[in-house]
Amino acid sequence: MDLLTPLALVIGVLVLVTAFTVAARRLLDLRFGIVRTLLAGTFVVLIAGPLMKAFAGTVAPDDPGVTPIWFFILAVVCALLAGLVPLVIAEALIPSGSLPGPLELAGRLRRHLIRSRRYLRITRILVRHGLGPYLRGRDPDLGAPSSRARLARSLREALDDGGVTFVKLGQILSTRSDLLAVEFVEELRLLQDGAASAPWAEIEPVLVAELGGPVEETFADFDREPLAAASIAQVYRARLRTGEEVVVKVQRPGIAGVVEQDLDIIDRLAHSLERRTRWGRAFGVTALSRGFADALREELDFRIEAGNMAAVAAVSAGEPVRVPVPYPKQSGRRVLVMEWLDGTPLGSATPGGQAGQELARTLLDTLLRQIMLHGVFHADPHPGNLMLLADGRLALLDFGSVGRLDGSLRDSLGRLLGAMDRGDPLGVSDALLEVVPRPDEIDERGLERELGRFMARHLLAGTAPDVQMFGRLFRIVSSHGLSLPPEVAAVFRALATIEGTLARLAPGFDIVTEARAFSLRHLTERPDHQRVREEVTREVLGLLPMVRRLPRRIERIADAAEHGRFGLNVRLFSDERDRRHVTGMPHQVLLTVLAATTGLMAALLLGADTGPRVTPGVGLHQLIGYNLLLVSAILGLRVLVVIFRRNG
Repeated sequence: MDLLTPLALVIGVLVLVTAFTVAARRLLDLRFGIVRTLLAGTFVVLIAGPLMKAFAGTVAPDDPGVTPIWFFILAVVCALLAGLVPLVIAEALIPSGSLPGPLELAGRLRRHLIRSRRYLRITRILVRHGLGPYLRGRDPDLGAPSSRARLARSLREALDDGGVTFVKLGQILSTRSDLLAVEFVEELRLLQDGAASAPWAEIEPVLVAELGGPVEETFADFDREPLAAASIAQVYRARLRTGEEVVVKVQRPGIAGVVEQDLDIIDRLAHSLERRTRWGRAFGVTALSRGFADALREELDFRIEAGNMAAVAAVSAGEPVRVPVPYPKQSGRRVLVMEWLDGTPLGSATPGGQAGQELARTLLDTLLRQIMLHGVFHADPHPGNLMLLADGRLALLDFGSVGRLDGSLRDSLGRLLGAMDRGDPLGVSDALLEVVPRPDEIDERGLERELGRFMARHLLAGTAPDVQMFGRLFRIVSSHGLSLPPEVAAVFRALATIEGTLARLAPGFDIVTEARAFSLRHLTERPDHQRVREEVTREVLGLLPMVRRLPRRIERIADAAEHGRFGLNVRLFSDERDRRHVTGMPHQVLLTVLAATTGLMAALLLGADTGPRVTPGVGLHQLIGYNLLLVSAILGLRVLVVIFRRNG
């Protein structure tokens, strides 16, 4: 019996708290957090008893009527209102969902401690290399070439000390000549993606987990010594049980967690720099950090790289540049198995002479075909990602970074390059505004004049155009508030990267002249009249279904007009958000009017000293006034909740 009493008490309290929760959600039309609802419900249960006793004291014990019931209801509603008020105040100050739950809070605290340790380490690295003042808002001294070179060297050394994520960031920044001065680009190109190899004991568990069994079940032979070791993965040579010689790329264990921590720190640093510094806002460092994070996360998933490899291989079928074949069945998120190619990395090969010229021309032609004709291209063709095969051909490697362009963007990009080749500033301006997202306000005349000066400097007869002119072009773009889409940035990153590769293959190789020759060959392969015929045919085929239905629809319209049945239906507020807004406004006004009217009526009734007496101290009019006052208060709380929700 002693155990049943506390159990019944607990059950009763839970039932009352649950009833309060349901009533609060119905009355205020809002879901509250569990913690605040339990606290408010417990408060209601605690004060309900004293309120009932206080109201019961005004009723005679021998009153046989329904008077005690009215005071009981009044006490319950008062307790309910007392619980609703703190809920509404809490909702106004701290909206539901704005604070994490206990488990989430503990997880956030643990991640914050880990991030803080890493953040302090990175800050010490930056300060040690003399970059601390720039974190506090100082603008970089970019006036003299010596100042730029000194700052670029400090930045490169700091990124190198930061680890894999920051090395990757520097490598990507080294391809953004549209954003950085040439001293920074040249210095950041010195960053090497190399690292000491991890022991086989650390690599084997990754292989076993991805393959779903021992290494011997998949491979007949596996060389435990890596062919190469980078900061993200290591490469091994192996032979499948079916006899094919393959290369196995294995991700280093634990690298994903480190990268995620660093990406979170880079994102926070970017937000801070863009908020506190002028140069951060000018470079748009937040957008840059997000693009870098997306690219690096894709690079950590080898399944994406396998798909990229298959896509580039499909569009490069018949091209003289080889693409290794992936083995998707043996690959996974952290393991990539691909065809073994017999050759030498281009960084170690020096073909030179006429052979080098032919290889450079073939490589550029392949890349331009991938970009302009197929829209799927290798976005990072530096010498480390190229191999000179034993038969004299080139092969593309490492497809973690692959760009994609849709048909309309390829056409716009082609018009941009064609207008630049013709020296047409108006055509360049129009094509440029098709390539980049167009802002609401832009000085088109100023942009056109600046592009005209740019082409007069770089593209007139007697000048020697080079790839760096693309960096100058897109500095003009950024100065006019235009942002370069990631897809287009990948194109110019690939062109800027391949310039150094071509220079290694054939010193003095004229990339602009060869690109013009590619354009002429492309136009020769597809004459203008043939292209026009294809475009017209495509448009006619698209319009044919509509043209076929058009006579029948015209006949229906004419028949309806002839017999006076012609009408026009316009659907106002077809968007659900518009309907919700229009219906919500009268709802809020009605609630406000009801709350004010009920409160006014309650005040009048409470002030009246006439009418029958319910108890010696309380009249009927006053009892009704108290109830109306509570109803007015609840309606007022409902209006406040609607306002807070709309402004939240």
